[in-house]
Amino acid sequence: MRKRKFLAMALSVVMTASLVAGCGQKDGNEDSTTAGSASGDSPIATENIYGLRDKTADGAILHCFSWSFKTITESMEDIAMAGFSTIQTSPINACYDGGDAGIELFGSGKWYYHYQPTDWTIGNYQLGTKEEFKKMCETAHSYGIKVLVDVAPNHTTKELDAISKTFIDAVGGMDKMYHSNGMSAIVDYKNRSECTLMAVGGLYDVNTENPLFQNYFINYLNECIACGADGFRYDTAKHIGLSDDPKDDPSLENNFWDRVTTEVKKESGLFSYGETLQDGGERTADYIKKIGATTASSYGANVRSAFITTNLFQSSLKDLSIGSAEPNVVTWVESHDNYTGDDATYSKLKNVDIKLAWSLIAARAKGTPLFFARPYGATEANMWGTFNKIGMAGDNLYKDATVVAANRFRNAMVGLDENIYNPEGTTNVIVVERGTKGVVIINASKGLYNMEMDIALENGEYVNRVDGTTKYTVSGGKIIGSIPGKSAVVLYNEGYVDVAKAATVKVDDTTKGNFNGESTKVTLVAENAVKSTYSINSGEEVAYKNGDVITVGAELQPSETLTLTLRGENEKGNKTCITYIFKKLEAIKEGTKIYFEKPESWAEKVFAYVYDETSYSSVKNNKAWPGVEMTLEADGRYSYTFTEEWLAPLVIFNDRNNQTGSALAPGFEVVADKVYTAN
Repeated sequence: MRKRKFLAMALSVVMTASLVAGCGQKDGNEDSTTAGSASGDSPIATENIYGLRDKTADGAILHCFSWSFKTITESMEDIAMAGFSTIQTSPINACYDGGDAGIELFGSGKWYYHYQPTDWTIGNYQLGTKEEFKKMCETAHSYGIKVLVDVAPNHTTKELDAISKTFIDAVGGMDKMYHSNGMSAIVDYKNRSECTLMAVGGLYDVNTENPLFQNYFINYLNECIACGADGFRYDTAKHIGLSDDPKDDPSLENNFWDRVTTEVKKESGLFSYGETLQDGGERTADYIKKIGATTASSYGANVRSAFITTNLFQSSLKDLSIGSAEPNVVTWVESHDNYTGDDATYSKLKNVDIKLAWSLIAARAKGTPLFFARPYGATEANMWGTFNKIGMAGDNLYKDATVVAANRFRNAMVGLDENIYNPEGTTNVIVVERGTKGVVIINASKGLYNMEMDIALENGEYVNRVDGTTKYTVSGGKIIGSIPGKSAVVLYNEGYVDVAKAATVKVDDTTKGNFNGESTKVTLVAENAVKSTYSINSGEEVAYKNGDVITVGAELQPSETLTLTLRGENEKGNKTCITYIFKKLEAIKEGTKIYFEKPESWAEKVFAYVYDETSYSSVKNNKAWPGVEMTLEADGRYSYTFTEEWLAPLVIFNDRNNQTGSALAPGFEVVADKVYTAN
């Protein structure tokens, strides 16, 4: 069995904004008003010029999966215009530096190193510095956007040498760092002793009952708050014991949750929730009572299944699937876990499915919806996208018209009851009514849906907020009209905030971030933009128009990168920005030879496992683990010769029992004629 495991597979009123620095930072704060009453008798008010909500639970969350602090800062006006009231970062703590600080989401670098803490201090090589985090929070707040930080207190990296000495000393030494069985893998997740005291995903289980660790971690949380954090997502929350869970050390109390929920403070209050993936042993109700909210993973699975099959049964889509627990949950169509994990939702959900499913969960009164921003250019065949880079913004789907309309609908409907049903006996269509003020109707089928049905929406004329054109009339408590296949209709008048259509700046969708050769040509796109510019490596801004072609990368050496930043502005002065990361590759040609010097302690047979997981729709390898046996040259030096051309291969040397790098680290980048060692 291959020792190097894929842990990832286991483990969006018109405004003119002025920028003071970069793209997406504006001056000042805007006044906010009070939301309408629960009865809907009072006018539905908005809280800022984008209609964003003051409370995270009332709005929608954008999960900026692996975006850098700088990228989020640059994207803030895009996020506000898309109607998201809150952003969620990836973990911002110091983390394992694997793959020579590579920046691939998967390849030379890994997204999941975010979740392998080496210390609980702010800033890491993947996302940015503490000062960049603080600036990001300041920019977010200037737009009325809240910031949630993903935190992972349950475990550290298993690379013990990488753990900070400051952290080790602070918790009382390495012997007090972990539970007594904290390096042993969980076998039965329903067994609370194993679940809370043993290792998940191969990562060593921290002794979270240790008061010295609690002090250190609480200090980290308060430091995050001081820098601008408005709440937290607690990763693997169900793996940290509640007060009545089994103990590892009888002399210590299971009081981690008691302390972190009372000793972290923010004047305006925090929004925090725990990740409690449902498998029968997660104690959702108890974690909601303790933390305030949890995830609702089973509901997400129901939503995905419904929109894949187009069977939108209201019974399964209304029930949050959390039993008798209070409905204080974060909902999603997909999360980073089921996107990258065993569910492999990247291969099952198309963008249209995500948009329609999102319009359902965002329209609901129950639950706080979180939108997972997939990697840029991701498809069902390519989960890591066309650029596969940590730090870049995710796919533009978060700014899609349906997603934006659903977000703004949600922001306008705060306080109004929900009613969910399938109209006129069809199960391909589902309706979400919010009091008498708004309705979202979703047609998951491919065919046109002709409707003539009773509806609670007040009599009057409405325009579909998705396209801003199609009109519907409600008269005598009935609505008559048609809905195209695979589309949603979003209808409401009170609380509607008229935000100008955003400009779009991007590279042509066929562009890839890794390229061979001296340079690469890039076609630039600018739509609905009165102004559009590009700059390379933060240099001079150059005006461009839609369809212009530029050449980049001529100055790069193989394995070097450059950034291409595009900025745009619509007719109302709203600004948009996106930065791309390009990397020059040098193709490994047939006949290329590499060498490895075997350590004396290794066996005589040495293998080269060559693979490429960034340039193909699936992992390509030279042979199943352990790979191809190498040729002994002389004096402990072995060689391997490539029998075909590869685009971006990595290599792991091994003797079946030993290997270069850790079990979770990527292989070496291949360089022709290089002599590799195990160190």
